[in-house]
Amino acid sequence: MIRREVMRQDRRVIERYTLPEMGHIWSEAHKYELWCQIETLVLAAHAGAGTVPEEVVAPVAAAPPPTPEAVAALEAVTGHDVIAFLSAWANNTTPREAAAYVHFGMTSSDLLDTGLALQLAESTDLLTARCERLLHVLREHALAHRTTLRAGRTHGIHAEPDVWGHRVADFAFAIHRCRDRLIRARQSVAVGKLSGPVGTYSNIDPAIETEVLGKLGVRPADVATQVVLRDGIAEWVSVLAIIASVCEAIALEIRHGQRTEVAELAEPFGAGQKGSSAMPHKKNPVKAERIGGLARIVRAQIVPVMEGIALWHERDISHSSTERIALPDAAIATDFMLEQTTELMAGLEVDAARMLANLEASHGLIYTSAVLLELVSTGMSREDAYSLVQQAAMDTWQTRQPFRETLHKHAAGRGQPLDEEKLDEVMAPERYVRRLGAVFDRLERLV
Repeated sequence: MIRREVMRQDRRVIERYTLPEMGHIWSEAHKYELWCQIETLVLAAHAGAGTVPEEVVAPVAAAPPPTPEAVAALEAVTGHDVIAFLSAWANNTTPREAAAYVHFGMTSSDLLDTGLALQLAESTDLLTARCERLLHVLREHALAHRTTLRAGRTHGIHAEPDVWGHRVADFAFAIHRCRDRLIRARQSVAVGKLSGPVGTYSNIDPAIETEVLGKLGVRPADVATQVVLRDGIAEWVSVLAIIASVCEAIALEIRHGQRTEVAELAEPFGAGQKGSSAMPHKKNPVKAERIGGLARIVRAQIVPVMEGIALWHERDISHSSTERIALPDAAIATDFMLEQTTELMAGLEVDAARMLANLEASHGLIYTSAVLLELVSTGMSREDAYSLVQQAAMDTWQTRQPFRETLHKHAAGRGQPLDEEKLDEVMAPERYVRRLGAVFDRLERLV
């Protein structure tokens, strides 16, 4: 169910949503490549320190990584993935006796946690690059629509005039913050350990850990038991869930805008694309809906991973089975969502004329806030002004008579004069967005 060299029964990610680069990072073959790299560096460091014979390093370094099939066959007998890997790799080593010193002084979690740190770091770098691409697309789109008038909505109801670029700018800054969170989270997960069975360095010198992890580009845990405590990984998954939720927010805005009754936005619709097996007219927001669904998958990984922080004593493996599913799922789904959201925004169709028409669909009710303030500025109490404007507005809701006409009617009934020039000013949509320049100035500086 995942695009990679070998299917493993302990994985449950979906090939349909797996992009090649991220799929490779979480493949069994790549994991074994990383494990071989770690073990070879440890062996070389031991040899340099005089702990093991120098002559065993070259044969081990030359041995190709074992295939996932070879490891799986041995694991079916041993019931232990690391032992199966070591045995399969030893079978590829000539002479085989040189492999005797591989894993010297280490425990399984030294290999597992350090290898996982490398996979998490690689995944984070890929996700960071995707965030930057999406940020660029959002920024350019927002700047292109800095004057595209539309109805701002709260609770799904018209509120005040806005511009479409303002809404997209909000998303751009959110993705920028997500990018920064990823960078910080990378520091939390790029952490390995080579300190032995319960982290006491009983059979391995701390200098080996420092040397090897430095070459791998990760830092040693400040302290570890048999495992690195999972708080950093929980933080990382939480960041991915935030990214997924921001992507969903973008997708949800587009889904609303593509509704027939709204018709302000539309996903790109390719030549030959079909929307429905039954209704040929359909152009559905399928990308946006897919993004919304996958966001649930990413968010669902937070609790299982967070529960891996609490383990029995120095270690149990209750976190292991969870992470085999949750971490690839979260990384692969977030990667796919970022790519889909970028495609969605890059090809988004914006109907500016429809946005303007919808802005006027409430017969002028969208201007009530400015009318209220204008009446207050003439000396009317806020309570009386609110009452007048609300009565006129409710009249418009019921009769569809333009708000300006109902306002005049109710004002006349109260003996309240209205300034026509002031009404012209406050009922112009451009008035509401004239101070947004500072927002777009900040957006232009966002890189």
